[in-house]
Amino acid sequence: MKHRRTPRIIPLILLCVILVMTLASFVSAAEGGTSEALATFEMDGVIYTVVPGDAGATPVFDLGGTKCILCEDPGDDTALATFELDGKTVAVCPYPEPEDEDESEAPEPTAVLTASGAGIVIFSEDAPSDSRVFGTALSLLPPLIAIVLALITKEVYSSLFVGIIAGALLATNFSFSGTLDTIINDGIISAVAGNAGIFIFLVILGALVALLNRTGASAAFGRWAQKNIKTRVGAQIATFILGVLIFIDDYFNCLTVGSVMQPVTDTHKISRAKLAYLIDATAAPVCMIAPISSWAAAVSSYAKGTGYSGIALFVRAIPYNFYSLLTFVFIISLVLMKFDYGPMAKHERNALLNGDLFTSGTEHAAQDTGKQGTKGKVIDLVLPIVALILFCVIGLIYVGGFFGAAGEGNTGSFIAAFADTDATVGLPWGGIITFIVVVIYLLIRRTITFKDALECIPEGFKAMVPAITILTFAGSLKNMTSLLGSSEFVENFMKGASAGLNAMLPAVIFLVAVFISFATGTSWGTFGILIPIVVTIFPATSELMYIGMSACLAGAVCGDHCSPISDTTIMSSAGARCDHVNHVSTQLPYALTVAGVSFVSFLIAGAVSILVPGQSWFISLPVAIVLMIGTMFVIRSMNAKKAK
Repeated sequence: MKHRRTPRIIPLILLCVILVMTLASFVSAAEGGTSEALATFEMDGVIYTVVPGDAGATPVFDLGGTKCILCEDPGDDTALATFELDGKTVAVCPYPEPEDEDESEAPEPTAVLTASGAGIVIFSEDAPSDSRVFGTALSLLPPLIAIVLALITKEVYSSLFVGIIAGALLATNFSFSGTLDTIINDGIISAVAGNAGIFIFLVILGALVALLNRTGASAAFGRWAQKNIKTRVGAQIATFILGVLIFIDDYFNCLTVGSVMQPVTDTHKISRAKLAYLIDATAAPVCMIAPISSWAAAVSSYAKGTGYSGIALFVRAIPYNFYSLLTFVFIISLVLMKFDYGPMAKHERNALLNGDLFTSGTEHAAQDTGKQGTKGKVIDLVLPIVALILFCVIGLIYVGGFFGAAGEGNTGSFIAAFADTDATVGLPWGGIITFIVVVIYLLIRRTITFKDALECIPEGFKAMVPAITILTFAGSLKNMTSLLGSSEFVENFMKGASAGLNAMLPAVIFLVAVFISFATGTSWGTFGILIPIVVTIFPATSELMYIGMSACLAGAVCGDHCSPISDTTIMSSAGARCDHVNHVSTQLPYALTVAGVSFVSFLIAGAVSILVPGQSWFISLPVAIVLMIGTMFVIRSMNAKKAK
């Protein structure tokens, strides 16, 4: 089957390249050519490029966090920088914030036009200002190409790489040398550098899993679970509960839950696709409603500069985060009602009747390597997991400055340290210490030799190579969308859509967040784009502010949950050792079901917040839960009719 699939991607690749070239040429013709640089200048060590833009735009720019206006050269030291445009000197001056009587003395922005009558736009040197599609809808084309190809061809690596190539071609206007340079430097190298800490953590977890397998601790836990967890329902509920309890970080959640519960679910003939879904559905969603998590910290950091407390916004938004909350309702209902639908039904039926946990796709990712020991006990699995949780939490707050000198930064403040932490540094920190401590513990217990312990490190690396490769390509693809100005496109779209929608706006924000997160594969990037926009759309005293924030966060999690290029989705596949495309295709109908009910719930919440001002979640949340449970009964009834 694998050899039959490969040729199908060749014509699809050619079709995608032709599509990209045609659309880019169309945009170029519509805009009258490329946006060539008119001038450059340096300010605070950053080189900025001036290109043609909208003549009607107000020439007020945010350059490196400093609001600036363009005005006539004052001839003194007040100008931050100057540049020549059509033979005239244009000055970049500080934007005068309105203050008391001095407001009248502030210089007015000058409408700077080129000789042709066009306005100008200023970009930093990091922005591809010469791209014909920068800031347009086509900036989201490369990830869409990758997603469609992955779902059609079942080839994840090649599909992602085609998306990277398409993004680089668009970013460089089809320059051959520029495309290669963008792919290597701005794409792959940048992605590896940005995810280096996560790669280290993955290797450590892989080594830890290999270590526990070699001691026989995993097998001992499997035997214990077989005696104490006697049903498929119990195994799935246990997986769900463990996922909810590990709320610190989604990466940590995915890999830990998968490693611990895989022997249990295998014993009860639960497909790897179902395990991957249970892992994924309790990773990002639970982190998104836990105030003490890396996701809460990320939201807090993105809210800086908005005039709101990040943690306060996060906590107030929790009751309206319908997607995360309804996902839990969906899982419990699905497990207790004992049915599946869509592609998942085939995987579960095949696992239960034939003992085939994979149904289709590559099985090598699920095969254990190395020797299996017999000396390990259940305690040899439990203690390392507890140690991993403990040291990772310590690592996260350490990176956040919890243990700093007295009176400095976040010293002694757990919440503040979590808000300023970096999971890509804190998790490897905790993982390395855990691995060392566990090796020493197992050597003392004489369940493994030092030589065997060290052999587990390359075993762990080999087990994580597929996940590391996909993360590298997915990160490169995200970099391409950034180079193409996807955030600028979304910002303009949202500001244009906000007028006159009122109570419907949270539902619209939810859909926009789903689309961005699905196309880019990053929920955190979606936060960064939408949170500053949301807080400017709604009045600070309005309940719609918190509903809109929830819609942003819920939509980001939903899109991340559905996207095949999402790091959390990739980690869930790795944690369950499930074929990645199988995980995506079986999970999508479930995620879309919850998304549909969530969309309706946001419409209801928006209307209720106007009719019943205040804590309207007391009404909207119970209604949403009833809708979710009712939807499950309808789906089960439809499935039963089809079976007849």
